[in-house]
Amino acid sequence: MNLKNRLSLLNFISEYIKADSEAFKELKQRAFEQNRWFTPDFIDLTLENITNSMLIEKKLEDFAQKHQLKDQPNDIKTVGIVMAGNIPYVGFHDMLCVFLSGHKQRIKLSSKDPYLLKHLIEKASIEFPEVMELIQFDEMLKGCDAYIATGTNNSARYFEFYFEKYPHIIRKNRTSIAILDGNETEEQLIHLADDIQLYFGLGCRNVTQLYVPEAYDFVPLLNSLRKYDHYRDHPKYRHNFDYQLTIAIMNNQYYMSNDSIVMVKNESPFSPIGQLHYQFYQHKEEFKTTLQNENIQCIVGDGFVPFGMAQRPSLEDYADGVNTMTFLQSL
Repeated sequence: MNLKNRLSLLNFISEYIKADSEAFKELKQRAFEQNRWFTPDFIDLTLENITNSMLIEKKLEDFAQKHQLKDQPNDIKTVGIVMAGNIPYVGFHDMLCVFLSGHKQRIKLSSKDPYLLKHLIEKASIEFPEVMELIQFDEMLKGCDAYIATGTNNSARYFEFYFEKYPHIIRKNRTSIAILDGNETEEQLIHLADDIQLYFGLGCRNVTQLYVPEAYDFVPLLNSLRKYDHYRDHPKYRHNFDYQLTIAIMNNQYYMSNDSIVMVKNESPFSPIGQLHYQFYQHKEEFKTTLQNENIQCIVGDGFVPFGMAQRPSLEDYADGVNTMTFLQSL
């Protein structure tokens, strides 16, 4: 399958997503029934970002030109991809990179997201049957030439052991932070609420910790987060929120809440569902260590990722800062 046809297939997928057929709607509902964190609205939001940021024809052509992609690599390899399932289509970018590179891939889908990506490839195979030679779905990934695996810190240790003899990219737990200076506008805070709460805070690009100046006024931020008060109607989220609130009360811990999220002072960048951590700072120089923290996926704020864009990665936004295309072209 030459590069032109690979780009045409991606354009076909984009048009299929936009058409939003009845069959596709039923599939998304099935995905939601399988995993209640995958609400139809969040599935659609992910697809909107994919079509607007990753599947624009001109962007794909420029991406291919930048990386000097060929009809096929000099030595075609098979790349095994172990995908996560924390948010819908979380492994789409890995699939896209391997597909554009011309290498073959075998994908192990997460049990939390077994339908969505597979459906797109199956639909594309009707128009481009040769894609099945490049993309296969499998439960066992033995015998691949290289691996890309995403999971928890615990599963990463197993990945490192199993794949140590092969070229690999192993991704661990990561999260994101925001640096505020107290001069944010109401609009910026509303966008920050999206960075924090989209996908119920389950993504590695979700902001789970804030750095704020001393004497910071949290009220405007708490008000902006009321945009997500409807989360109280989501049983799984409500259970987590109630639990975090109960723990804070029982421990006599200082906290702030707007009935949809609990904010507590905590040094850890990782916060559980329903909770948001914050830290105070005096000088911007304090962030030098923070910027080098391997647990941080992205930083939101002035001079960093713009407010509201954390969950809208582009083609060039590589997870963990590891350039997937460079890795694939080195095989």
